[in-house]
Amino acid sequence: MTSFLRSLSAEQQVSLVFVVLFGLLVLASGVALLLSLRERKKADPVPDRHQRLQDYQALLRNSWLMALVFWVGWAAGDGVAIVLFGFVSFFILREFISLSPTRRGDHRSLVLAFFIVLPLQYALVWNREFNLFTVFIPVYVFLAIPVVSALGNDPQRFLERNAKLQWGIMVCVYGMSHVPALLLLNFPRFAGKTAFLVFFLVLVVQTCMLVQHVVAWRLNRPVAPAISQSFQWRSWGAGLLAGGLLGAALAGLTPFKPLPALAMALIACAAGSLGHLVMKAIKRDRGITHWGSAGRSVTGTSGLLDRVDALCFAAPVFFHSVRWNFNL
Repeated sequence: MTSFLRSLSAEQQVSLVFVVLFGLLVLASGVALLLSLRERKKADPVPDRHQRLQDYQALLRNSWLMALVFWVGWAAGDGVAIVLFGFVSFFILREFISLSPTRRGDHRSLVLAFFIVLPLQYALVWNREFNLFTVFIPVYVFLAIPVVSALGNDPQRFLERNAKLQWGIMVCVYGMSHVPALLLLNFPRFAGKTAFLVFFLVLVVQTCMLVQHVVAWRLNRPVAPAISQSFQWRSWGAGLLAGGLLGAALAGLTPFKPLPALAMALIACAAGSLGHLVMKAIKRDRGITHWGSAGRSVTGTSGLLDRVDALCFAAPVFFHSVRWNFNL
């Protein structure tokens, strides 16, 4: 089997990974359908279990969407992938900001965020300016946003308004921009195969999230019940274990050896699952269960941020861990 895989070209190897990925998604969708049918047959379904089923189905939809986005990005080339993820950032930032109160004094800051910061961040990715790309938002933009807001002459809830905008930019633009950046890393003896890094990241994180929700189905010990019923120490540990083992199994498709692949997978899974918990806390604070829920979707994407929130946290941590490990 190994000799067969090595005999394939880089493009054929990536195509094979997509075939396996979509096959696994079909299998997981079948499991979700069976669980849904069993739940409907019950005369008195348990509310918590029904909610967990909905969470599992939402995660499955997220996996399908991300798989399709990555397939389109890979098939069209690196440039189109960067533009595509730039649009994803635009829509999820718009979704985030639309559920956070803004005032007239924020208009300049919003224009700066959407039409200057976002394009510049992805332009830095396009030109492989990774050193500047790394600090552009956390340093320069974080200092510029409150300055521009102060020029709007509106001090009411100034700190809260700016913190929300900075947080939205950090998650929706900075975090998401690291996904296409993975495609542009220059690995020795790994040319043309950086798409495997993106697959690796997405597969281990989504596997972690799916296993966490499935295991939580049988348990009832949430760590923070007011925020999430599915985040439990045992289910979280099971998700990390599943994601880590999958990462080690996929080491042959990456520049990592099995043990470093296990470590990288655990890092990505921990960052993604904890980030998902944080985004749930923000949603509870806004009084919603899904971004764009209850007819409040402003992007037309019906909760796109729900589909990529874990990835927004996992991608930058994974990207910089890879760079530091390989001195790229």
